Amino acid sequence: MSKQLVLEKRTTQGKKLKALRRSGQIPSVVYGNAAPVLTASEYNSTEKALAEAGYHSSLELSIAGQPQLAIVKHVAIDPVSRRIISIEFQAISADEIVEAITPIEIVGFENSEAAKLHYALSPVLEEIEVKAKPSDLPKELTVDGSKLTSTEDKLTLGDIVLPQNVELAEKELELSTVIANVYDPAAEAAAREAEDEKADIASDIQSEDDEKPTE
Repeated sequence: MSKQLVLEKRTTQGKKLKALRRSGQIPSVVYGNAAPVLTASEYNSTEKALAEAGYHSSLELSIAGQPQLAIVKHVAIDPVSRRIISIEFQAISADEIVEAITPIEIVGFENSEAAKLHYALSPVLEEIEVKAKPSDLPKELTVDGSKLTSTEDKLTLGDIVLPQNVELAEKELELSTVIANVYDPAAEAAAREAEDEKADIASDIQSEDDEKPTE
């Protein structure tokens, strides 16, 4: 079920967008119609709608009172404040098959034998593109990590159980593509410490050689 977000059309552009943001509005653009539509929405309600729907699911937009189904194509975030500064929407229809980037979430790892041995997960692939009708687009794809036992184990695309009516956008992707590896943080820390110690010894030897008087 899509979430609704109220947008108003705007004429403000360029440098004047700073004043718009200071007034508590987020500038946005809706693509996919005859021409892009410049819009804006109240910050708090926009942030809430995106959080509830997920950045990758469909939203029911109300543009100046007119309903329009859309998905979020891009969200620009201020690198300092971490606040949303602009959004790009893509207008879609309810019966249209669309593609969307969807995050991958690993669940249950804390209950695995690997976790009990104080191993950890190293993510390799954190999101993937899927295709489905807007109402079927998942907020996220979950992968069961509860059966991982050793550093030889890994999670792959083949471990993802896709929701009904959802497909991977790239069918050429191998199901053996790694999503996450299991590793031993303690062993890696010890290995780094050993490498640092070797580097220090080599540096000391070099310093001693440099201090020897030349004949």
